[in-house]
Amino acid sequence: MTTLSDLNACDPLIFVATLRGMYEHSPWIPAAAAALRPFTSIAALKQALQAAVYAGGEDQQLALLRAHPELAGKAAIAGELTAESTCEQAASGLNLCSAEEYAQLHALNSAYNARFGFPFILAVKGPTGAGLTRQAIIETFARRLKNQRGDELAEALRQVHRIAEIRLNDLLNVRLAFGPAIMDWAETIAGWSDAADNLTCAYMTPAHVRTAQQLRDWMENAGMVAHIDAVGNVVGRYAAADPAAKTLITGSHYDTVRDGGKYDGRLGILLPLAIVRFLHGRGERLPYHLEVVGFAEEEGVRFRSTFLGSNALTGRFDLTQLDQVDADGVAMRDALAGAGHDVAAIAAIARDPATLLGFVEVHIEQGPVLLERGLPLGVVTAIAGSSRFLVALTGLASHAGTTPMSMRKDAAAAAAEIVLLVEARCSGRGALVGTVGQLQVPNGSVNVIPGACHLSLDIRAADDVARLEAVADILAGLDAICARRQVEAAVQKVVEASAAPCAPRLMAQLGDAVERAGLPSYELLSGAGHDAMAMSAITDVAMLFTRCGNGGISHNRLETMTADDADIAAVVLLDFFRGLR
Repeated sequence: MTTLSDLNACDPLIFVATLRGMYEHSPWIPAAAAALRPFTSIAALKQALQAAVYAGGEDQQLALLRAHPELAGKAAIAGELTAESTCEQAASGLNLCSAEEYAQLHALNSAYNARFGFPFILAVKGPTGAGLTRQAIIETFARRLKNQRGDELAEALRQVHRIAEIRLNDLLNVRLAFGPAIMDWAETIAGWSDAADNLTCAYMTPAHVRTAQQLRDWMENAGMVAHIDAVGNVVGRYAAADPAAKTLITGSHYDTVRDGGKYDGRLGILLPLAIVRFLHGRGERLPYHLEVVGFAEEEGVRFRSTFLGSNALTGRFDLTQLDQVDADGVAMRDALAGAGHDVAAIAAIARDPATLLGFVEVHIEQGPVLLERGLPLGVVTAIAGSSRFLVALTGLASHAGTTPMSMRKDAAAAAAEIVLLVEARCSGRGALVGTVGQLQVPNGSVNVIPGACHLSLDIRAADDVARLEAVADILAGLDAICARRQVEAAVQKVVEASAAPCAPRLMAQLGDAVERAGLPSYELLSGAGHDAMAMSAITDVAMLFTRCGNGGISHNRLETMTADDADIAAVVLLDFFRGLR
């Protein structure tokens, strides 16, 4: 069995020969990496191989891509694949394609090669290590065929690196300590949904309640004392030997958006759960109490009330929200009572800041920054503040054929102008972003000038001054547009959250743990809101991001990550836990 020590100590020619099969017919890649030895970890070796590819330039990168065989292509049929490719394609059953599937893949291969000039490349072992189904491969093939060439070149190279990572794990007999369990748990609870054909887990629905119960059971099995509190937070406590020790809290949310991903929020619960199970199995205790919290609600899907779970821990739960109703007219207090919760006990959930060491949240990035840099992990510097509004525009519905353009009071036209105003005001301003994510014409008809239009505004930035200046400009511009078009506007603020900087002392310790794992410590901003933002009201916070696959897509069923990335994140977080000071 080959080990990392063997690779560090061997002759460069042996190093190249040993790693020859990692990158298809491209020994120049391990040859370039050999000069960077010794590697402190397998993660560092993977980074060096990846860096060699990107340092090679586009001509060598294209040669690397073109050295790969088509999926279920002529080389596969003729038995001319490398041993590694043969095993990988067989794991997904590509050697068992039906005539129709072969025809589909042949047509896709042909179209892809004509469009991009290199073969379609996909790590056919999925995120958990199991082979992708043939249908999943065909769907991915068809989706990526729509990409622009530059984007697809980058994605093809990422797939090459993922294939090499899987092969290197096999060569070095890597057994991930945490990643497989985390991914398996995520798959299990993703099976419980409010919808039949996607993952939707809204506050206090049957799927939500079942997920909470499962998380509690897993926490207890991992060695924690666990309970579900009055707002539905699942709290697992792994106590220190000293009852008077302070508490470090970690966790994230387990509710989802509609048709959401499996890892948003849930990764931040399952990953520390796996760590506690590991510690408990060794009989190891930390010098402080560790609490893993699955926050019951962060997304605001059912009652339009975000951060319910974390606000309860900080003592900032707004009890008037209990009277808010969902789309079916069910009040939040009734939904809680129906799930067996006592709203009178909510106030008692609040924590005493004097007892806390801090709050650390692991979260999938929900963006492409780490992906594009080839990094599995990043340390968050701050969580962007946000301002959200719902806007109702009222014009005059009238006949589309008989009303002159100059006499119209068109609510949809005003909305369209507002959308462009938001885009213009927030473009080219650093971390400032603006989005109109909802846009509806109620009771619209093809032959009627819209008399009403509803839209949302979402303005975010790491700098609160920049965000508030943008909000003021956009609202002033909205008023001017409406006045000119003789359209009335009703603007309702629904969220006003200040930016939350992460604590430098916790950031530094996370960064040190990342570097000890053999990775560069990369810092980035979080444009999305997280429970850490709410928790910053009572304690220091930090966040560790993991890479998000599929172009950084999140809040979407295509959201994905790998067991390897989950594992290295767990290794880093465990190191952080052990060294926290």
